[in-house]
Amino acid sequence: MSDLVTVILAAGKGTRMKSVLPKVLHHVGGKPMVQHVLDAAREAGARRNIVVVGFGAEFVRSAIRGAAEIVVQEEQLGTGHAVRMAEPLLRDERGTVMVLCGDTPLLTGALLTRLYQAHKEAAAKATVLTAIMPDATGYGRVIRSAAGTVEKIVEEKDATEAERQEKEVNSGIYCFEAQDLFSALAEVGCDNAQGEYYLPDILAILRQRGEKIWALAAENYEETIGVNSRLQLASAEKILRHRKNLALMESGVTLMDPDTTFIDTDVSVGKDTVIYPFTWIEGASLVGEGCVLGPSSRFSDTKIGHEVTAQFVYAHECEIGDGTIVGPYVHLRPQTKLAAQVRVGNFVEVKNSFIGEGAKLPHLQYIGDCDMGSGVNMGCGTITVNYDGKAKYRTIIGNDAFIGCNSNLVAPVTVGDGAYVAAGSTITKDVPSKNLAVARARQKNIPDWPDKRQ
Repeated sequence: MSDLVTVILAAGKGTRMKSVLPKVLHHVGGKPMVQHVLDAAREAGARRNIVVVGFGAEFVRSAIRGAAEIVVQEEQLGTGHAVRMAEPLLRDERGTVMVLCGDTPLLTGALLTRLYQAHKEAAAKATVLTAIMPDATGYGRVIRSAAGTVEKIVEEKDATEAERQEKEVNSGIYCFEAQDLFSALAEVGCDNAQGEYYLPDILAILRQRGEKIWALAAENYEETIGVNSRLQLASAEKILRHRKNLALMESGVTLMDPDTTFIDTDVSVGKDTVIYPFTWIEGASLVGEGCVLGPSSRFSDTKIGHEVTAQFVYAHECEIGDGTIVGPYVHLRPQTKLAAQVRVGNFVEVKNSFIGEGAKLPHLQYIGDCDMGSGVNMGCGTITVNYDGKAKYRTIIGNDAFIGCNSNLVAPVTVGDGAYVAAGSTITKDVPSKNLAVARARQKNIPDWPDKRQ
């Protein structure tokens, strides 16, 4: 078993975000930034993850939902102080503690694995992950000796002009041997411009003790980028989506225009699926093989079968069966399940309903709280009237029923197998199997009707 545990720093407010939400809860690629960090830590083999929370602690705790241990930093007195909050949970640890930042959503498990392995192979007491930044503004600079070892890391506010010219920066990510980490933390002071306890000061303390300090430079600096503003949030979003689209295309998915296709990190798409521009696939959506999706469609937490065609559709928290054709201009609401080979045409809304195999909802329908059998044909303008002002009721339609145009099925009501409802009917009573229901006033023609407008 791995001896790796992580401490994830997620206590800051992120004032530049100008938000009531804690910074680490802002979404990138479909999930909170801190969740990306937790996922990368798990991929790297961490057996324990500890998240240090502060501002908006209860929001962060709720978002994590038991996926990590939580400690609270009541006062935000710097990164060193934040790590110290985790000391009671790690007092008996004898392995490696990796310190991560909750606002670095571009981290990958592969990069953290490389860092951990480099730390172990070097037999170091501390290893820092660095990056060469094109623009190092805002980052602590890594100062190396002529031999290439790390002499110190200096925060930008405390750096000299010469030190600010350095492009190698501290990513804020470290590996420490647990016992050395906390013994050195006890010696960290706050004699600096911010009056805070800086975690990088540990490196100087360990170096003075003669301990080995190692560094690993990330091959791609983008993976280490932290998010501190809405602009940086948008940049991270673009990088993550490009990464996801590239992976999908390499796996056999066709994106007609990757720059206008938006697919969340955890979405799965089968090979030979074609996705047209301005299509969003979000959350935990699952798309099968050979589908044609979009343009201008949005699928959120939706399970889509194989060989589905859907254009100009908004679907959320629902299921679409194999071979089904949906759209254009369709809204599939939560708890809707379309079986295989269903046809849902233009200007149709379906909510909390099961639509049986081969059923047809061609146009202009509202189908809510309905259990529909296979082979049903719903005429244009048909509505299931599911709400009486106080409660919702279900409509049941049997196999192979035929519902005429412009009909109202007033729930609770059942239309039996093979039954017919005449066009223009308002059905308030059950229709037995193979019966024809007609529920409309008799037509009366009045001859020579005077036109009172004349």
